[in-house]
Amino acid sequence: MRRRTPILASAGLVMAVALTGCGQAGQGDDTTADGRTKLSMWTHSAGNPAELEVYERIISDFNESQDEYEVVHESFPQGAYNDAIVAAAASGDLPCLLDLDGPIMPNWAWAGYLQPLGLPTELTDSLLPTAVGVWDGEVYSAGYWDAALGIFARKSVLDANGIRIPTTSEPWTAEEFGAALGTLKDAGYETPIDIGAEDTGEWWPYAYSPFLQSFGGDLIDRSTMLTSEGVLNGPEAVAWGEWFAGLFADGYAGNSGTVGNQEFIDDEVALSYTGVWNAVAALDAVGDDLLILPPPDLGEGPKIGGGSWQWAISSECEAADGAREYLEFSFQDDYITEFADKQVVIPATDAAAQASKYFGDDGALRPFVEFSQEYAVLRPETPAYAVISSTFETAAKDIMNGADVQETLDRAVSEIDANIASNDGYGFQ
Repeated sequence: MRRRTPILASAGLVMAVALTGCGQAGQGDDTTADGRTKLSMWTHSAGNPAELEVYERIISDFNESQDEYEVVHESFPQGAYNDAIVAAAASGDLPCLLDLDGPIMPNWAWAGYLQPLGLPTELTDSLLPTAVGVWDGEVYSAGYWDAALGIFARKSVLDANGIRIPTTSEPWTAEEFGAALGTLKDAGYETPIDIGAEDTGEWWPYAYSPFLQSFGGDLIDRSTMLTSEGVLNGPEAVAWGEWFAGLFADGYAGNSGTVGNQEFIDDEVALSYTGVWNAVAALDAVGDDLLILPPPDLGEGPKIGGGSWQWAISSECEAADGAREYLEFSFQDDYITEFADKQVVIPATDAAAQASKYFGDDGALRPFVEFSQEYAVLRPETPAYAVISSTFETAAKDIMNGADVQETLDRAVSEIDANIASNDGYGFQ
């Protein structure tokens, strides 16, 4: 197999850019003493005991359910995980089963790390669209859950300041959102909203490119996947950049807080643009006063990022049928519900959501399910995404700090387009 040699992007994703020679033959899964075929499995979940507990239950149940295969797993810290995958791919020693962050899947499929998933269509069709990864017309990955962003608020604060409570069907308009921020600043909040700008890496395109898309721009022209010209530096994108810069220039948002949701819990900010993973802590602190609100409609409807960690089968797996059997077994609704409630993430199936203590029709976190269904946009499904991600982060930070918007976005487009051209369009025509 011919492989492309990967380099690391600053966003923590992996980018493959050039062809090298053949790797070793496929992953050699040994047999157990009782003749079972071992299925090696890697996860990024070291240090996350709640997630590992669910995986260990699935693996134990699967291993006991049949006598042909035995799944043997190894977990890595998330910060070291992509490096481990790249090193294993270079040496021809990838595991059979591996998890991956959804946006990187096209790069790894294009680089030759993965094979089509091959799960039954009725299974993948039952999942949230953002929990299924497609590259070149084939499903290469699927996940048990997705995440979503929203805005936390206190009902008492909005009521006291005469601010309309938005709904999924009637979100704040751009004008209403701006007026709400101004009202809350006048009410005594030094910075009315925490948007997480002190964070780094993939948070920036995940959290802020949906605002760009709500303005009508995008990270790349998705009709061709060959250029960002006109969508990342066109009038709509420039309008987004000026609006984004204004959040900081006008004192509505800052970038000197702590990562997480603590400023909202401490009532130092009135609003917090954050993820479902912070919702239980907010519920515990605020109780029935907590509102989970949609992002504003900045012109083209509210948008949030979609696509999170998913499972794939490596191209080197010699026991792919067994890997598929394990994955099909693992997508049972009760496992998906357990992931959702222990991780506080959105279940990938409706049945699992309804069984959840958080995400059913009457669950306290049900708005996140609605946001995911109504607003989610996948990050561009292209091998160029790692470069797009890091380039957008740099550009958005420059804009936040007062750089000229048009010049900054033009430079970002040039960097992205140069990378795509140098890789022959990554297979897009």
